[in-house]
Amino acid sequence: MNEALINPFHTLSHPTAIQVTLPATALFCKFDPSGRFLATGRHNGAAEIWDLETKNEIRCLDGHVKPCTSVDWSRNSRYLLTSSKDWNIVIWDLASPYDPPQRHNTLRFDAPVVSASFHPKNSRIILALLTTGEAYLCDSRKASKSRTQLKEVVEGEGGGEGGSSRRSYITTARFDPSGKHVFIGTSNGTLLVFRTRTKTMIARHKISGANVMKGLEFTKCGRRLVTNSSDRTLRQFTVPSYSHLEPTPTPSSSSSPNCAPSPSSSSFSPPSPQPQVQEIWEQDLEPTHRFNDPINKTAWHTMSYSPDGEWLAGGAADSAAHKVYIWDLSNDGLFVSALDGGREPLTHLHWHPKKSIISSTTNLGNVHIWHCPNPERWGAFAGGFEEVDENVEYEERESEFDIEDEAVILERKMKAEEEDVDIDSFAVATSPPTSGGLAGRVTRDQSVAPDGSTPAFQGVNGISNPTAKPNGNGNGNGHLHDTNGTLTDGDDMSKMVVDTTTTANAGGGTMGTVDPDTLWAEEDPDDDVPGGWRMKVLIEEEEDD
Repeated sequence: MNEALINPFHTLSHPTAIQVTLPATALFCKFDPSGRFLATGRHNGAAEIWDLETKNEIRCLDGHVKPCTSVDWSRNSRYLLTSSKDWNIVIWDLASPYDPPQRHNTLRFDAPVVSASFHPKNSRIILALLTTGEAYLCDSRKASKSRTQLKEVVEGEGGGEGGSSRRSYITTARFDPSGKHVFIGTSNGTLLVFRTRTKTMIARHKISGANVMKGLEFTKCGRRLVTNSSDRTLRQFTVPSYSHLEPTPTPSSSSSPNCAPSPSSSSFSPPSPQPQVQEIWEQDLEPTHRFNDPINKTAWHTMSYSPDGEWLAGGAADSAAHKVYIWDLSNDGLFVSALDGGREPLTHLHWHPKKSIISSTTNLGNVHIWHCPNPERWGAFAGGFEEVDENVEYEERESEFDIEDEAVILERKMKAEEEDVDIDSFAVATSPPTSGGLAGRVTRDQSVAPDGSTPAFQGVNGISNPTAKPNGNGNGNGHLHDTNGTLTDGDDMSKMVVDTTTTANAGGGTMGTVDPDTLWAEEDPDDDVPGGWRMKVLIEEEEDD
C-alpha cells in the first residue's frame, strides 16, 4: 500500500509489532540519519552495516580487538565512528571502494572508551568518554588540532589538588543537536554544560533526587532532554537558554579563549587571568515529567525519542523479559503500552529518525525491528470507492453504461483545445499585500512598475534578468520579490534590495546575525556532503553445492 495515501498528513504513531528480527549478534544498534542503514557493534570488536530494505548485511568493519562500546553516524552517513574497550576510536569512510574498508582515522586514548560521538555539524570534532570518568573534546582539523579535557569547575580549584579531588565522576556525555554545547552527567546527579567552541564550563544543574546519571537523550529540535538515573526514573526537562552566558567582548581582551593574544599585550605584559574567569550559572532543574514503573520498579537501560518528539520509548532492564515502554508526550506523558519482545532481555534500543520504527537489541545479539502495521484502506486509491464490511447488492443506474456518441466526444475535445492556456505566469504566495506592494500572480509581461511600465521577466526569488530590456525609467531591475512573494517598491530602482532577515546562509543561520559557534564548527569542513558520495555495497555470492 502507498504510505502517502494511507497517511497524507505524515503523523507518527508508536510501533506495535515486530516486523523482522536480524541475527546480527550485536551488542547495540543505531539507525543512520537517512534511515536506510543500521549499524551494529559486536562483541568481537567488529561493526556491521545492515540494509533495511533488503534486510541483509552489506559491510563489515573489523578494526578492534575488544568489544565495541558505541557507534555513531556523521550527519550525512558517510563516516561511521566505532569505539571500543581497546582504547581506540576508529572513523570509517563508507565511500571507500576497498574491501575490506580501510580506516579513515584512529584516535588512541589512555583508557578504554565508554562512548564517542560526532559533532552534529563536523565529523572532525569528536566527543569521547573514558572509563576513568574523563571526557575529551578532540578536534582533528589542521588549523585547530587539539585534544581538550572537559573539567568541572569547582570551588577552591586554584588552591591545589584539594579542589580537583572534589570533581564529580563523569558517567555520560552528549552533544546537543545544535552542537553548541556539551551536556555531561555525573555520578552525583549533576548536569554540567560546556560550550563547545571555547571548551569552558558555563552551567551546572542539580537534579533533585537523581543519583548516578546513566544516559542523556535529546529531541530532534533540542528543546527537551530526558535523563536516565540509577534511581530507576526517567526525567524529562525543558532545556534552558544559555544565550545570556555568551562572553562579552572587551577592547582589552579577546572574546574567545581560543583566539591568540595581540602582540602588544603579549610582549609588554603577561596575560591577565581575569578575562578567562567566567561565572558559572548554578540552577536546579525541575523535571516536567517523570517516567517509571511503579509496580515492578524496573530500571532502564536506554531511552529514545520519536522523530517528532511526541513519543518516548524506554528499554526496561528486565532480566526475564524484553520490554519496551511507550509514553505519549503530547498527552501529558500518558503511558500508552508496553511492547513484549519475548524472553530475551533487552540491552539497547533506538528510534528511526524519520518513521515509526524502533530497533531493539537482545542479550543474545538479535535485533528486533518494530513497526506500526497499517490496515489496508482501498478507499484511499479512489474517492468514488467505499469500503464495506459485507457484500451489498449494487443497483445499476439506467444511463451508467450507455455508449456516448463519438461526435459529441469529438466536439467536447475540440472545445477544450480552443481554450487559452496560460504558460507565461507562475503562482506566488498569496500573502496579504504590504504597504506599497502588490500580491498575487506576476506574469512575464504583466508585472507592474511605479510608472505603469512592464519590466522584464523576474525569477521566483525576484532577481531580474541581467539581459532584460530597461523599463520606462531606463532601469532593467524592476521590482524585487521578498520571501513572502510580494512586490516591494523602492525609491531608487537602480539598486536591488534583498530582505536578509529571513534568508538563510550556508551556515544555517541568517545573513543578518552570524552565529560564531556555527562558523567555528564549519571551519575546515569534512567531505560529508549530501549526494557527494556513494557507498559500495558488497554482496557475497553463494556457492553452488
